[in-house]
Amino acid sequence: MLHVTDKIAIQDWEMTEVFTRSSGPGGQNVNKVSTAVELRFEAARSPSLPPPVKARLKRLAGRRWTTDGAIVIRVEDTRSQARNREIARERLAALVEQATHVPKRRIPTRPTKGSQRRRMDGKTARGQVKALRGKVGEDD
Repeated sequence: MLHVTDKIAIQDWEMTEVFTRSSGPGGQNVNKVSTAVELRFEAARSPSLPPPVKARLKRLAGRRWTTDGAIVIRVEDTRSQARNREIARERLAALVEQATHVPKRRIPTRPTKGSQRRRMDGKTARGQVKALRGKVGEDD
């Protein structure tokens, strides 16, 4: 079981792990040992996540969210299978924990009179600089 918050805990049956060989350099060991882990969490069908958290999780997961509603996290950071497994579980827990936070609603504010004046003064000054770039007339 993976504890995310006090109220959310992901059961082991909701996650599947597949171990494969890591890419990149590593000598002869890389050809023998399957150290990379691919953690798959069936988020859309998970009973432990409320619907608003699932919606935020889908947006946060991005490309890691599959068409059938699963999150796939691949880790091949270390040469240890156990450590890669821990890292994958930590990343999943962090992602779900981040999805539990309700984003603060933005309250639109009007620009101050001073900021409007500064903006217009800057635009005027820039326009004058550009106007001076024109061709110089020949007045002899």
